[in-house]
Amino acid sequence: MSERYIEITSEEINFEKLYDFCNENHFGAVNVFFGVTRNFNNNKKVLFLEYEAYEEMSKKIINQIIDEMMNKWDIGKVAISHRFGRVNIGKISMILVISSKHRKNSISATDYFIDRLKEIVPIWKKEFYEDGENWLSSTPG
Repeated sequence: MSERYIEITSEEINFEKLYDFCNENHFGAVNVFFGVTRNFNNNKKVLFLEYEAYEEMSKKIINQIIDEMMNKWDIGKVAISHRFGRVNIGKISMILVISSKHRKNSISATDYFIDRLKEIVPIWKKEFYEDGENWLSSTPG
């Protein structure tokens, strides 16, 4: 049985699918992170976001991050879904679900994953404002 589920999608994310994938009776913790589009950043009103992704490479690097997490913490399953394309204010751009026997492992792994995703995964974010737009991601490439 696979211990990971990775999805890069233009569709709204199905939380139940991710949660069901990670939830098993022998795990005592299922940690969930929702990345949501906010309406204000860098002293500007944000109208919406647009993500671009190099899908094949993103999945490969996300697998690498999951391997890193599994070497650092005793975690069970990982499910990640990240949007590309337009994401409106208040909408979910990413959901990460990590299960483990004990909460500290999944909480620590969640924080690690998000930092690593922003550092090395080729998903780029552009904010749109009333007076222009701005690329925010510092991911190489």
